[in-house]
Amino acid sequence: MERRDFIQKTAIGTGIACLSPWNVFTCITGEKHPELKKHKIAKIEKVKFEFHWPRHVGKNAGLGNHGQYQTSVAFKIYTDQGAMGWALGSDRIEDKDLKRIQGKSVSDLVSPEDGISPEISPHLDLALHDLMGIILDKPVYRLIGGKGTESTPIYSGMIYFDELEPKDNPAGIDKVLENCQWDIDYGYRQLKVKIGRSAKWYPHDAGLKKDIEVMKLIHRTFPDIELLVDANDGYTLQDTIYFLTGIQDIPVLWIEEPFRENYKEGKELRQWMDKNGFERTLYADGEARPDYDLCLKMGEEGIMNAYLPDIHSFGFTRWRHLMPELKKYSMLASPHTFGSMLKTHYTAHIAAACGNVVTIEGVTCFSDDIDFGDYKIKNGEILVSNKPGFGMKLLNT
Repeated sequence: MERRDFIQKTAIGTGIACLSPWNVFTCITGEKHPELKKHKIAKIEKVKFEFHWPRHVGKNAGLGNHGQYQTSVAFKIYTDQGAMGWALGSDRIEDKDLKRIQGKSVSDLVSPEDGISPEISPHLDLALHDLMGIILDKPVYRLIGGKGTESTPIYSGMIYFDELEPKDNPAGIDKVLENCQWDIDYGYRQLKVKIGRSAKWYPHDAGLKKDIEVMKLIHRTFPDIELLVDANDGYTLQDTIYFLTGIQDIPVLWIEEPFRENYKEGKELRQWMDKNGFERTLYADGEARPDYDLCLKMGEEGIMNAYLPDIHSFGFTRWRHLMPELKKYSMLASPHTFGSMLKTHYTAHIAAACGNVVTIEGVTCFSDDIDFGDYKIKNGEILVSNKPGFGMKLLNT
C-alpha cells in the first residue's frame, strides 16, 4: 500500500476523511506525540562527507571497478528547540522540497506510527526518522515497532571479481581468498560472492566455469562460512542452472538477481531448484528498478522468496508499510544497502522493528566524518544501537 493510500484509509477509519492527507497526518500525530508538535523545523543543511571501504572494490557482472574512496551527501535537520537529526541524503532533491518543511512542526512531517507524511520528499525520510528519535529519546526501531530481534544475521557484500585487479598485474584467485579472510576476521559468518563473469569480463563459457571454480574454492577454504551468490542480472536461465549444477554440493542461502526478474523464467528456476537439491535456497530479487506488482505476485506464489529494494531509494517509510504485506505472503526481506554502512545500520532498525529480515547486507566503512555508533557484529549477527535516533553522528561537518 502506498503512503498516500495508507493515510487516506486511516483518515476514513477515524471519522475525519474530509481533511487532506497532510492535515489528517498532522492532527493524529500532534495529539499522540505533543513533544513532536513543540519542535518546528528551523534549518536544513546539505553537507558532504567522505568515507572509504577497507579495500578496492572491483567489478561485478554489469559494472566496472567501484573503487575505494567515496563522497556522499547528508541532510541535517535542525529544530527551534535545539534538536538535530541527520541521515544519508541525495543530490537529487530540489531546494523547494527543503524549504517546504521549514517552519513546520515535526508532527506535521513524521510519526512513529506511519513514518513520513505523504506530502514529504522521500529523500528526507531517514533524516526525519533520526530527528524523531532524537526528540523522543528513543532508538528508531523502538519507536516504530520493536517486533523483531535486536540482532540479525549479516553478510559481507564485498566479494567481487577480485582476481582481475589490478589491470596491469591481475592478482589472481588468491586475492579473492584474501578478501574473504579479511571479512571473516572482521566478524562476518556469511559472504555474498559476486558471479556473472560470463556477462562481460570473460568469454561466456570461461566465465561460467570461473564462477563455479571460485565458489568451490571459497567453500573448500572456509567450509563453516555460509555463502550467498549475486549475478547482478548477468545470467540467463540456462546459465543459472549450469552454475547451480556445477556447485551442486555447496549449500547456498540465496541466489540473487540471476536475470532480470520475470514471471516465466522465475517460475521455471524455482521449480528446477526445488527438484534438484536447492529447495532451501532462496530466490532473491527486486533490487534494481523493481516491478513492485510483479515481485509481489511472484512472492505470493512462492517463486521469489526474498525482496531486496534499497533501504534509501525505495524509502524507509515505504519499507515499514511493505513488511506486513511480505509477511502475508511468507516472503522474506533484505533491503539493499550496498554503498554505505549507514544503510546497513538503517536496515538493522527495520529488522529490529518489523522482523522478517533474513539477513542484512554488511558494507564495512571507515570515515573521519562519521561516528557509525555502537552497532556490533558478534557471532555473525549485527546488534542494533539503542542510542536515540539511529545512534550515529556526523563529525567535522
